[in-house]
Amino acid sequence: MAILVLIKMLGAVMLLLYAVRMVRTGFERASGSALRRTIGKASSGPLSGAVSGMLVAILLQSATAVAILAAGFATSGFITTASGLAVLLGADLGSALVVQFLVFDLSWLIPVLLAAGAWLFLKIEARMAKQAGQIMIGIALILLSLQMIGEATAPLKEARFMPQVAGYLAEDASTALAVGALLAFLLHSSVATVLMVAAFVQQAGLSMEAAVPLVLGANVGAGLVAIWLTRGMDRKAKLLPLGNFVFRTVGAVAVLLAVSAIENPFAGIDAEPALLIVAVHVLFNVLLVVCCLPLTKPLAWLVEKVVPEDRRAEGEARLMPQSALDQRVVGNPRLALASATRELLRMGELVEAMTRPIVIMLEKGSPEEITGLQLMDRNVNAIHSAIKLYIAEVNRGELTADQAERSMELVSFAVNLERAGDLVAKNLLEQALELHQRKISFSQQGLKELARMHDRVLANMQLALNVLVSGDVASARELIAEKDKMREMERECHNRHLERLKSRTPESMETSNAHLEVVRSLKEINSLFAAVAVPILAREGLLRDTRLVPAE
Repeated sequence: MAILVLIKMLGAVMLLLYAVRMVRTGFERASGSALRRTIGKASSGPLSGAVSGMLVAILLQSATAVAILAAGFATSGFITTASGLAVLLGADLGSALVVQFLVFDLSWLIPVLLAAGAWLFLKIEARMAKQAGQIMIGIALILLSLQMIGEATAPLKEARFMPQVAGYLAEDASTALAVGALLAFLLHSSVATVLMVAAFVQQAGLSMEAAVPLVLGANVGAGLVAIWLTRGMDRKAKLLPLGNFVFRTVGAVAVLLAVSAIENPFAGIDAEPALLIVAVHVLFNVLLVVCCLPLTKPLAWLVEKVVPEDRRAEGEARLMPQSALDQRVVGNPRLALASATRELLRMGELVEAMTRPIVIMLEKGSPEEITGLQLMDRNVNAIHSAIKLYIAEVNRGELTADQAERSMELVSFAVNLERAGDLVAKNLLEQALELHQRKISFSQQGLKELARMHDRVLANMQLALNVLVSGDVASARELIAEKDKMREMERECHNRHLERLKSRTPESMETSNAHLEVVRSLKEINSLFAAVAVPILAREGLLRDTRLVPAE
């Protein structure tokens, strides 16, 4: 009996974790750049930072994912520690609101979401439609897993040991808080932990006196998860989860002491136990935002003083990890070309890292931030030279025809990536620097158009790097098809810009040259990355020799 309940419970929890990740991945692939840009604007104020963190956490269904994104921006210097703490406070509240939504009985939605999601994912070729389908399937699986958790925990209501366990946790609140923190840390999800506690309250008869410390502990444990996941990042990145952990822990202990001091604090409240415990979770995070948002700057100052400076080389050293080019396998072409592919992947990721904050830099980048990104191009150039020399050395040995062809493909793509890096550093970032120096900015409509085009380029960069490693024909076809869509976006951007010039929009007139240069550069960068698909499709006979209509 106990083993069967444990197996069912474990399976339901694992399904819940998988479904939450499925939804998060769908949103990241569909609009990851827009989500990052939302967080990147957090420096405009604590309240706007909290709101942006809350919205992104609701979409990603994870405050931890927001913490990782914010830590990346802190590392790059795009947001301060105080702004990042505001984002994380909002993300905690957003994650709690997700739990509030999921705890309602939405079982009727499961077949609808499964049917619509599967149809979009399997039948529609458009990338956004597939991601929307994945999100719908993920939400359906979350609801299904919650049903399974409820069914798995129902027999525990009659179990003999349940009153003793519930009674012990109710009497020893500190132990219950520690158990909740441990569960959240092991599951890497406060959403899953709180939903599980709600199921125990509803189905297994767990008392509120035991459940409240468990939920408070889940908030503490979720803070620990972010600290654990950022342990390998630099000092600036570590400050955010540490500060958020302090907020959560102090808040949880304070609320626990307040609740313990009141006799029967939940007596007389007429509500379903599961809804009540989730309401406590939401209320706790609302109180954190209200009480801690004014304290982000003092706490930022404190954690910056407590955490010592990282004396190790940062900046370029961080961006230049150990090369994947293994000199020991130069005489083995198969292994050597695999090493070159890994290094080429690293080069592509570096160009992507340079490109990702472009819209933020065009909108409000400082000279220091822009110059720092431009310096990354030196690393791109260094990797490019190393790859060419390495493959030249490999080619001195005996290669098969396929290996020789593959080596030339890798060199060609390295050249493309080096060119893409130059376009980012010498075109896009120079435009951002000029906008800052002249104190002018794009019109809101123009900036939105550039942001949409930028999002598409980033998505295609990811797809291109996947094609580089996998050689998947279907992905290669999708990548080449994206060139036509990018051409359409370029034409639309030009037409709309000309319309704004005709209407004499002041911002558009001031930034006309910059707008057209950014559009052209983004289109060219997209084409350079898409070129990785050409040899794959050529081998399959899926490319036309010419786009010209045959002469009559």
